Amino acid sequence: MPSSPLFTPLALGRYKLAHRVVMAPLTRMRAGVGNVPNVLAPDYYSQRATPGGLIIAEATQVTPYGQGYPSTPGIHSAEQVAGWKKVTDAVHARGGTIFLQLWHVGRASHSSFQPGGVLPVAPSAIAITSQKSFTPEWKQVLYETPRALELNEIPGIIDAYRQGARNAFAAGFDGVEVHAANGYLLEQFLHSSSNTRTDSYGGSVENRARLLLEVTQAVTEIGGKDRVGVRLSPFNVYGDVGDDDPIALYSYVLTRLTEIDVAYAHMIVGREGPGFDGESPPEIDALHPFWHKPLILAGGFNGETAEETVKSGRADAIAFGRYFIANPDLPHRLKISAPLNPYDRKTFYGGGAAGYTDYPALEAKPPAHRRDAITHNNTNLFLLESSL
Repeated sequence: MPSSPLFTPLALGRYKLAHRVVMAPLTRMRAGVGNVPNVLAPDYYSQRATPGGLIIAEATQVTPYGQGYPSTPGIHSAEQVAGWKKVTDAVHARGGTIFLQLWHVGRASHSSFQPGGVLPVAPSAIAITSQKSFTPEWKQVLYETPRALELNEIPGIIDAYRQGARNAFAAGFDGVEVHAANGYLLEQFLHSSSNTRTDSYGGSVENRARLLLEVTQAVTEIGGKDRVGVRLSPFNVYGDVGDDDPIALYSYVLTRLTEIDVAYAHMIVGREGPGFDGESPPEIDALHPFWHKPLILAGGFNGETAEETVKSGRADAIAFGRYFIANPDLPHRLKISAPLNPYDRKTFYGGGAAGYTDYPALEAKPPAHRRDAITHNNTNLFLLESSL
């Protein structure tokens, strides 16, 4: 019987992966005091590590001004670097490869997160109106109108990403992923709906892509271009972003990223749910001619569709999110077509071990307090939920 294409090797930058089942970056909002990864984080990540497997760690703010959600980790202090070092050591002990996703939320924040209580920054002074913001106390409030970045402040944003990459490598990460998706700062600059600037960072496709490309170039100069990936969501409307001509925009972006020669592109193809324009838009295929290096796709995949997508050449690897939350041994389960634990949405964000480190592997017995959640109404959960 031929082997699944998901379980063939893949060269990704300087690394050779043993399989193509990638753990997607997943915000879990469990960081401790000082936005340091909590004491359970090494267990959480190492449980999901496999020899030659790639983990992309959760979005991590590169500056205190880049935070927009409670209890998200940072990579801008010595304490945070030390906390992440425990995670990378644990993953490496199991033979895994781990990248850190570098993050600045831009306008998707609230002044209560900002040092000194200042307004969040953005490419333009346009507020998010379709959603609500969080405060550090987990209260939901209206988003404020952000402050448009001054031209002379943009080098400081680039420096924050540069230092974030430097800190990530000091913490033992094998690489970094520049987060330019999901409605956050770099995507806010990319998309015409959120960027109405008239200077060199606004207007034309070339200008709106400038910040992402400058950030990416800066990051490659720290760890090497073969240790850098970029995450994009070309058809995203989450966070009130969206572009008038995404094909023109992203064909340019991918062409320029090819010139920078990053290790991979990681694209979200969409999934059902608030803020997403359908699932797997066919337009994603129109971007393939502009990218000839490894491509990771994420968005609504299961084992069967992941295998079909890699076999067809539409992607080189597939990133899974919610199924990886609930199945620490997901690659093994997919390889042998084993049943999957359903995930519990109530424990996605915040909390402790429940829904974080207590999902069982196949050979492990579920903890008593989780056994019902794992076995109850399995069919309906899979019908009603989609997963990265």
